[in-house]
Amino acid sequence: MYFDENEPQSVREERFAAPTWAERRAARGAARLDLRAAHVGAAIVTVVLVVLGWAGKPTALAVVGGIFLLWFAIALTWAHIDEDRGRHALQRAYNATFGWADNI
Repeated sequence: MYFDENEPQSVREERFAAPTWAERRAARGAARLDLRAAHVGAAIVTVVLVVLGWAGKPTALAVVGGIFLLWFAIALTWAHIDEDRGRHALQRAYNATFGWADNI
């Protein structure tokens, strides 16, 4: 990064200032979510749950389904605490729950 020893301290502080919590929250609220990876993750989880149900493993089916249900509930609560409402909150929770497929 370029440093100028003659620049005023106020300019330097403005350049290095971290965005505030409210600015980051506003940016998250305005940002459009890419849900393609979340759709792939939800499809993978659905296939796994169908295979577990078809194989006659109700305990494993309940555990895996319950984990994803709990994770979605936590993510939706987090979005609600972050003062996000409606469809965007659901999309954020869906992306937080199934968006891991982007790393595959």
